[in-house]
Amino acid sequence: MVSKQKYDKMVKKQTKNSPVFKDCIKAFLIGGAICTVGQGLTDIYMKAELGKTQAQTLTSVTLIFIGVLLTALHLYEKIAKHAGAGTLVPITGFANSVASPAIEFKSEGFILGVGAKMFTIAGPVIVYGVVASVVYGLIYWVTKLF
Repeated sequence: MVSKQKYDKMVKKQTKNSPVFKDCIKAFLIGGAICTVGQGLTDIYMKAELGKTQAQTLTSVTLIFIGVLLTALHLYEKIAKHAGAGTLVPITGFANSVASPAIEFKSEGFILGVGAKMFTIAGPVIVYGVVASVVYGLIYWVTKLF
């Protein structure tokens, strides 16, 4: 049996160091490009005589669609391989985190496959996001009382 220290040493030997600066630049550029596309879509929708709220909503829907489409075509993972967190932060990353398990487990059926696995990655984000917003709302409400 291998000791924990020896195992850690073996892992460090086999694992190559990540070029952090280069990865940060890629994440910034690709994440920024996604956000720039989003802003461009909003501008296009607003020029099409849509109100600001409608344009922003349609932009979100379009970016979600693009994220799911790229996931289904197995292109999103190739982009994410280079962009890292740059593809996780925008709304397209959330779309990918919902669509990816749904696509992966579709062979197990709609109930036990797609339905059960769709939110395995995104579920905790939704739960903690809702809980954090409730806590923030309560804090805001209490501070406004005084």
